[in-house]
Amino acid sequence: MGFELALLLALATLWGGSYTFIKLGVATIPPITLIAARTAIAGLLLLVIMRMRGVTMPMDGATWRRFIFQACLNSVIPWTLIAWGERFVDAGLATILNSASPIFTFLFTAAITRHEAASPRKLFGVIAGMAGICLIVGVDAFRDLGEGIVAEVAIVAATICYACAAIFSRGFKGLDPMAPAAGSLIAGAAVLIPLSLAVERPWTLTPSTSSLLALLALAVFSTAIAFVIYFRLIQTLGSVGTTAQAYLRVPIGVALSVAFLGERLSPTAWIGLACVVIGVAAMTIPARTVTTA
Repeated sequence: MGFELALLLALATLWGGSYTFIKLGVATIPPITLIAARTAIAGLLLLVIMRMRGVTMPMDGATWRRFIFQACLNSVIPWTLIAWGERFVDAGLATILNSASPIFTFLFTAAITRHEAASPRKLFGVIAGMAGICLIVGVDAFRDLGEGIVAEVAIVAATICYACAAIFSRGFKGLDPMAPAAGSLIAGAAVLIPLSLAVERPWTLTPSTSSLLALLALAVFSTAIAFVIYFRLIQTLGSVGTTAQAYLRVPIGVALSVAFLGERLSPTAWIGLACVVIGVAAMTIPARTVTTA
């Protein structure tokens, strides 16, 4: 269990840094193109690593249909929404809003699959976490009904996609963790690259060096390596346990956005952050068992 918790911390760090990378990337690379390149680079890297390890990719149509579905839930839709949202929202705020995936995972689990038990503490976590999200988005909605609030709602929608993906990923048990990671990334690239070519005409772009370096870091560290860890933890810790990295990555993501982007959170955002972290922690930290002599 100690090694799995270390992997969970590593995953939180890799994904916590992704928001800063995205913010730097979308400065000169439009969202669909950024995410298309992210999925393509990471997917090809994983295929190379799999070949070096002697791991073969499943070739049956049923598995690849699941890869495509997983890609839509875990990368194509949420990553594009986040990348678009970060053109109008600070990376730190995106980190907070996107950290609520365990809340939606719990809600969908309780309502649909019911494969993990509910408890009063988890219900408290849902209420606290949703209060944090409503506090951040709601206050901004009263203050500004422009692109900022739409971007925040888009990031929350991405969070819901992550929750669905975490539950659906349980169906990949028995495969090497790199197989669904690489398969979903390649499938995602196959969807996004034509969209990028049609909508954003990437051959006309002149991206900055910082955006290109951010894209490379995003693809290699926050995607390829992170996905391998993610699918392993889904198999060992379960869907709700794996999404515990969401509250771990909040302080990491916020700290990076402050250190490298010079961002500052509003008092309302700090209160919302506290509510979300308390809520997610209440849902994901294992309860202590009381023993009697």
